[in-house]
Amino acid sequence: MKTKRYFSKIRTLGKALLLSSLLSLSMSGGLLAKTNLLVYTAVEADELRLFKKSFEKKHSDISIKWVRDSTGIITAKLLAEKRKPRADMVWGLAATSLLMLAQEDYFQGYAPKGVQKLVPNFYDRKHATPQWVGQRVWIGSICVNTILAKQYQLPTPMRWSDLLNPIYKGHVVMPNPNSSGTGFLDVSAWIQMWGEENAWNYMEGLHKNIAHYTHSGSKPCKLAGAGEFAIGISFAKRGANMISKGAPIKVIAPEEGVGWDLEAFAIVKNTKKLAAAKKFADWSVSREANVLYNREYAKVAYPGVAKPVANFPNRIVARMIDNDFEFAGNHRKQILKKWASKFSSKKTK
Repeated sequence: MKTKRYFSKIRTLGKALLLSSLLSLSMSGGLLAKTNLLVYTAVEADELRLFKKSFEKKHSDISIKWVRDSTGIITAKLLAEKRKPRADMVWGLAATSLLMLAQEDYFQGYAPKGVQKLVPNFYDRKHATPQWVGQRVWIGSICVNTILAKQYQLPTPMRWSDLLNPIYKGHVVMPNPNSSGTGFLDVSAWIQMWGEENAWNYMEGLHKNIAHYTHSGSKPCKLAGAGEFAIGISFAKRGANMISKGAPIKVIAPEEGVGWDLEAFAIVKNTKKLAAAKKFADWSVSREANVLYNREYAKVAYPGVAKPVANFPNRIVARMIDNDFEFAGNHRKQILKKWASKFSSKKTK
């Protein structure tokens, strides 16, 4: 009996020592500790879980903590925190926003492993070390509820100019460009395609037909899909997804051309999680990550990866405008201020 009690005490002592060692390792950043990487993003919430799972499978020592909102909201949040940034990385935000923030000296330059394999205009080449790197393209479009269009005898708008027809009054919703990257890429595209005067005249005519503006770029298409409005100015990915789920939606790439922007990432300057941020950046330019990007978007940064996405409009890639990111980034504040002065009287929901 004494022998059994002796070995029992030994086992208890051993367990205690093992637990103590594990706790010590955890507290010193060893075996059990993880690096929590705080990442601001505008990527749609239904995709973030997939990206987190894929990255953390390879880097179990890092845990991504997302802070997600619309492009304009995230951009404003970053600017408000400029003196004392909270985020370690910005990921999946409009390149036009990152260009503007780069001018504020917001980012830590870094060339991810393999960045040279990407399409050249998909990352910052103005600086010796890229301040930002693009991931994939999202493209503006028009979502039309075919049932409501028939009910209200609305012709299918094949051109942006068609939306000026008084027949559409009260049937159209559009994202507010001050909160939505999709709204901004549309406004920027109209200015680049038609020039300042013609574009602002167009928006004044369109404003008469707008029921209300939305905070997010996907919501107009969601509202059209739900049968609340006949037409939503949105982006192609959301419309394609809704068609796959059975919504009576038709996605239109207007004939004049469509605006687009890059989802892109950057590392925030002076982050204390630089090593982890670099690992996430390296993964974000990998072929593996780009294959995941292509599940929802038709054009990605890694050449040879993109395959056609179900339910995207024909010729939508061919109708992408020759987008001047420098113009959009440099004039973003002025454009948004002017838009707000003209159109913010109509409620945003």
